[in-house]
Amino acid sequence: MADAPPTDALRGGLPDRYLTPDDVAELFHVPKETVYEWRKKRCGPPGFRVGKYIRYDPIAVRRWAEQQMRADADAA
Repeated sequence: MADAPPTDALRGGLPDRYLTPDDVAELFHVPKETVYEWRKKRCGPPGFRVGKYIRYDPIAVRRWAEQQMRADADAA
């Protein structure tokens, strides 16, 4: 059996790729400015800073979208 690459131990379950504000905007078909407004108002998917860049965990974005769908269904 081959040894796992050392990066596997370092990653510790992290996603292969974090999403950018452009990715989130494309995913929800909204302008990138809307994604920044969500972050500013703290009403969108949770993001975090990596230096000067904003990134989003895909799992957190999925959870946020599911919460939005549940809230919408409950309001109907």
